[in-house]
Amino acid sequence: MTDDQLAKLISADDLGLLTVKPKRTPQSTEEERLMDGFRQILKFVETTGAAPAEFADDMGERLLFARLEAIRANPQQRERLLPFDEFGLLKEVAKLPEPAEALPATIDDVLNDDFLDNLNPAAEAMFKIKHIPLTKDVESPDYVAQRKSCKDFHLFEEQFQICQQEIKAEKRRLLPFANEQQIEVGHFFVLHGILLLVTEVGERVEKNGKWNARLRCIFENGTESDMLLRSLASELYKDGRRVTVPDEETLNTMLVTDDDKATGYIYVLRSLSQHPDIKAIPNLYKIGLARRSIETRIQNAANEPTYLMAPVALVSTFQCYNVNLPKLENLLHRFFDPAAAKIQVTDAQGNYHTPKEWFSIPLDTIETALRLLISGEIVNYSYNPSTGQILLNE
Repeated sequence: MTDDQLAKLISADDLGLLTVKPKRTPQSTEEERLMDGFRQILKFVETTGAAPAEFADDMGERLLFARLEAIRANPQQRERLLPFDEFGLLKEVAKLPEPAEALPATIDDVLNDDFLDNLNPAAEAMFKIKHIPLTKDVESPDYVAQRKSCKDFHLFEEQFQICQQEIKAEKRRLLPFANEQQIEVGHFFVLHGILLLVTEVGERVEKNGKWNARLRCIFENGTESDMLLRSLASELYKDGRRVTVPDEETLNTMLVTDDDKATGYIYVLRSLSQHPDIKAIPNLYKIGLARRSIETRIQNAANEPTYLMAPVALVSTFQCYNVNLPKLENLLHRFFDPAAAKIQVTDAQGNYHTPKEWFSIPLDTIETALRLLISGEIVNYSYNPSTGQILLNE
């Protein structure tokens, strides 16, 4: 076919069948952009186990928080995304009232108008969106862990101060996080540049061949979180460090596996009593064992003779595995018996009490004895109250 013949065919093409139109570059709609943004938030929650925080160190997390707040504040967007809200990020936000006679501003306003309620099923089907992929049917967590203010932070503040001092003195080191078994009660970590202390590990649950547990993590900035163990581990792998314990070579003889059974805690408390007789006792500490975390027990310390009818500060906590707790407690108290402090207090009814487990011993000596106790070597040593030292038996 010659050029002249082709030109004649085109000029005779009244219907424009031979006209070639350039392809338009597809552009994402407002609906698609909204869904993509919300999927990024859901992906963050699925990965970290927590909703994005307003004051997070990571700029990306703060942007996700701002996006989530904008969706919560927009009734149309929130209602549109509720079917895809697998983590309940939008359900607790109250629906904002709309203006009394507001005109539709977007296609969402039109689709959400009351006149749709009067349409027959066949007509209503034309407004249903079919091409947005649905989220996977995944199991939602009971709730999403979020940072909040730690109301009993004063119980842990001294532990953070001691840890920082030991890091400066090179008694503790910052090492890369290696495995999830390092997450135990009483262990410190650095997450996104902030020191945190694990104070509670909940019941372990197995899922898909892996173990998980709900934690209580106290942060040095006075906040706390109840994130999952595996979520914390994931964050520590990306931007975290573990803080070694003093003389970790000794403590590493007690490696914990999934077969080990947690039996309780060894704890050290310092009295905050302002009574002159109690304040006059040097290096006064309570050393005890508990089957459950001690934090909840000491919240009412000011009204209990066991704690000298005064608030206390939690100095150290060690979790014990595979041991007979009463025998361990008896051995510990017999070891420190020469330094036992005989203190008499009165309760609210005027009754006299002489609480046990209070000792006048330097803190570094207590920590040395606890490491010997954990390693099982304490039977080869004894405590000399006159010198305040632990001596090897001859």
